[in-house]
Amino acid sequence: MAPAVKRSANGYRPPARKRARVLWRAVKAELSTHVEREWFGSGPHRLKISGPKVTALAAHPRDPRPTNAGQGRRILAGTLVLDGGSLRLGETGDPFDTASPTRRFAVSLHRFDWLPDLIAAGPDGARRALRLLDDWRRVFGKWNAFSWSADCLERRVFHLACAARALAAEASDAEAADLRRDLARQARHLAEIKKAPARVLERAVAVTIAGCVLAGKPGEILIDKGLKALSRHIDRIVLPDGGHATRSPEAGVELLFDLLTLDDALRQRGKPTPEAVARAIDRLSTATRFFTLGDGGLAAFHGGETVGQARIAAALAHDDTGPRPLNSAPHSGYQKMVGGSLELIADCGPPAAGPLSVAACAQPAAIEILCAKDRLITSCGWSPEAAGAHAFRLSDAASTVSVGDGSAGRPLSGFRARALGSWLVDGATKVEAQRHDDVGGVWLDIVHDGWRHAGLTHTRRLFLDAVADELRGEDSLTPMAADPGAATGPRRYLPFAVRFHLHPEARASIARDGKSVLIRGPNTIGWWLRNDAVDVEIAPSAHFDHGLARKAGQVVLKSQVRPEVGAKIRWKLTRAEG
Repeated sequence: MAPAVKRSANGYRPPARKRARVLWRAVKAELSTHVEREWFGSGPHRLKISGPKVTALAAHPRDPRPTNAGQGRRILAGTLVLDGGSLRLGETGDPFDTASPTRRFAVSLHRFDWLPDLIAAGPDGARRALRLLDDWRRVFGKWNAFSWSADCLERRVFHLACAARALAAEASDAEAADLRRDLARQARHLAEIKKAPARVLERAVAVTIAGCVLAGKPGEILIDKGLKALSRHIDRIVLPDGGHATRSPEAGVELLFDLLTLDDALRQRGKPTPEAVARAIDRLSTATRFFTLGDGGLAAFHGGETVGQARIAAALAHDDTGPRPLNSAPHSGYQKMVGGSLELIADCGPPAAGPLSVAACAQPAAIEILCAKDRLITSCGWSPEAAGAHAFRLSDAASTVSVGDGSAGRPLSGFRARALGSWLVDGATKVEAQRHDDVGGVWLDIVHDGWRHAGLTHTRRLFLDAVADELRGEDSLTPMAADPGAATGPRRYLPFAVRFHLHPEARASIARDGKSVLIRGPNTIGWWLRNDAVDVEIAPSAHFDHGLARKAGQVVLKSQVRPEVGAKIRWKLTRAEG
């Protein structure tokens, strides 16, 4: 007999057996974390990561990410701004001995996200950075559960490695020795971290880069250890079409930056770049082109924000004559439709599972739409850097279908989330997409089981008419299992909505007929969203940009669905005359 399924206010409660498995994994993870903390804080571990001694620096890897020298000069003037928070320090203040305004600020502070901008400000910036490093070492030089966590340490090692040569040029002999020792100790510790498996490849890259920077045997040991870990994971994390295994377009771009830095570091050390790394760089570059839309920005899906044009250009500067991207990324689970002045990208795959799903979203069949290069239809753009709650990972925070007050999946909470991370569970497991291209346009059908807890299958049918320059859509909910007697039983209706989240720079108004919606972007070209919904509403929404929420709106097409019968809403997006 199948285990009982209970419904909750959030939509779906999984079978008891499945809940027990997740709970057991959480218990094991919590025990492992306790053991790891005891070891990391112990004297033997401190001794292990303290040697062998590093006597010189070698490579000076270049991180292709854009820097902001102006931001570095503001730090020199005494103001530190990170992730939407700021501290007024004065010219000699110590941010590590001062309460941070937010947790996000503290994470960014301990990642040393300020270091590239400060180095870009020139020798004065490097000298100020050395003082800040001394401040950090005095308070957090020994292991600390927060400052030495995987989240903070990975980026700190990366930034220190890339800045080491510039810092050493302004350092005294004692400061240079401290810098080398700090980088070596932290890279060795980073190589031992087993938690946060979603970032295991990025950690291996950071360890290898640090090894390239440190001369002699200490560097060789780290290079060997990092490359071994990299070879185990790179083909699992970088999919054949170049997508990141988390299905986040932004994660793929950031990994591309890291691998380009690694390639540069290895070349400087006279070591060949592994074939798997070169192959991953090519694939990630192709995927970056695929996910870049007509406005020059990246599509925002699964915990990735909209990356701007300058950053995309920097990621692709190494290969500006690369191949024209395809309109399909089948391994990543995305499809792109382009025709006339319309461009659309659709999520056509199940969300990542288990450890890779810590930033995944329960938003199957979500779409982003550009109209005349204006990004009009998007999602809330939640990311792990966002100040917003995990509720923005649910179905109603994207341009897709929502049923009742539930979601097509949910993030873990409570003890399970603390132990495992905020995995996405109970999401769509079967997602099928069929595409047909012809001279007149593109057909795309997406079918998924994300609403199986309500007994429904969602089918999204899209047709991009290149001749008429319009997009037609039909969202259908159909019963998963035929039951001849169900239609004659007690009637039960659930609210059913098709949502179109607007970009913060887009505006919408409802026409006199109460149904048609006129949407305009920055270029003032109007687009009609016509539909056969029972009711239409323009509601408030939010859109995250660099982790901060901006006010936005959403168009909500409303109806009702009887799970035993099904329902559908048809809509059309077409250019307004004049």
